[in-house]
Amino acid sequence: MSESIRVLAAADLPEGQAKVVEVNGRSIAVYNAGGTIHAIDSVCAHRGGPLAEGRFDRESVVCPWHGFRFALRDGICSTNPALRVRCYPARVEANDIVLEIAPAT
Repeated sequence: MSESIRVLAAADLPEGQAKVVEVNGRSIAVYNAGGTIHAIDSVCAHRGGPLAEGRFDRESVVCPWHGFRFALRDGICSTNPALRVRCYPARVEANDIVLEIAPAT
């Protein structure tokens, strides 16, 4: 069962910005993409690049190291579909950004 965890005040993540948060030992990149909040693993599945530092739009983020593109909605890499990063359900609740985090397995 997942746990709802407040990670940021919504005001701390303006539209077009990304931030990395640490939750239960996981490094997670949180994006405000056109007013929609997305959260994915912050480390590129290709070679460990910092995804929060990559260019992103409403649909995907591009790793700044090697250009691998990951969909924000499902984490699938369009550059190499065999690669994927974990996605986390995200929402704004009472002016906070809340992620749903499943226990580590």
